[in-house]
Amino acid sequence: MLCRLTSRRSLLAALSCGFFFLTALSARPWQAPDTAKPKTKPNSSTDNATKNAEDQPMWDPLRAEKDLEVGQYYMRKGDVDAAIDRFADAIVAKPGSAIPFRYLGEAQEKKGLKRDALKSYTRYLELVPHADDKSKIEKKIEKLRSEVAKAKK
Repeated sequence: MLCRLTSRRSLLAALSCGFFFLTALSARPWQAPDTAKPKTKPNSSTDNATKNAEDQPMWDPLRAEKDLEVGQYYMRKGDVDAAIDRFADAIVAKPGSAIPFRYLGEAQEKKGLKRDALKSYTRYLELVPHADDKSKIEKKIEKLRSEVAKAKK
């Protein structure tokens, strides 16, 4: 007698759970997939995968490190525009860091943006006045200054 009562209760519980599940599924309207719009391939130069949402804090050192890695990858690949974007993102994510300014200067120099590269290298040396590569960067700054002065004339 006890087994029948237990099995009836479990059967009743299973049926009520199934009924609840079916009613919950039928309450949602069914939507047909959107096939009217053709899918377009995203532009590889505009990579905004690591942009913070508006309600998120800007300071994100882990994101800055990832931006540096991806920017260096883009430099090796030859996509200088994407590298500049990623190095600029790294500066926004970690403003007090000097390394993104050095990489940004290299990318800008490679692209031919001499004034911007000059600003980036100068900012790098402001943040790290005793850098190991200080003499190398100072030579680049002098070279860029002379090229910018020639371009003005």
